[in-house]
Parts: sequence; C-alpha cells; structure tokens
Amino acid sequence: MFFELKINMAVTLRLMRFGKKKQPSYRIVALDKRSKRDGAYIEKIGLYDPLLKSDNVTINNERFSYWKSRGATMSDGLTRLVKSTKNVIFE
Repeated sequence: MFFELKINMAVTLRLMRFGKKKQPSYRIVALDKRSKRDGAYIEKIGLYDPLLKSDNVTINNERFSYWKSRGATMSDGLTRLVKSTKNVIFE
C-alpha cells in the first residue's frame, strides 16, 4: 500500500531577543516550535533593531521563502512587525 503522509512542519519563524539592558535587538530565526524564545535555533534569517529610525528590519528573502515553502509558520509578533513596518528590506 502506498499513501502520502502530510506532515506539519514543527518550525516557526520568530523574534529572538539579544543585546544589552534597555538596548534590545532581535534576530529573526527559524526554530522548533517547542523551544524557548532564546533557545537554540536552526538558522538566522534576519535582524530587527527597534532603536534605529529607518531600515530597522532586514530579512534574507531566499531563506525566508525557503522556510515558508517548507510550511514554517510565523509568530504573531513577527507577523505584526512585517505588516506594520514599511522599512522591511528583503536582501
């Protein structure tokens, strides 16, 4: 018997905080859904610096589209960030 398995990918695209106190920066990473916010990640695909006035979101378009095509979901925070920010740069 042959059958197709449709597997939901357990990967999510999420913001990962780093930086000093009162000076946050965020990495946009692909990681396992079950891991912690600042846990080990699979791949870094972008950066977000909320302290910059312009060009504060940079995303690698090739890797972003790769993970989206594989079924990765975006976190709520990242979805709001991409929709609300006009200065998203896809490299």
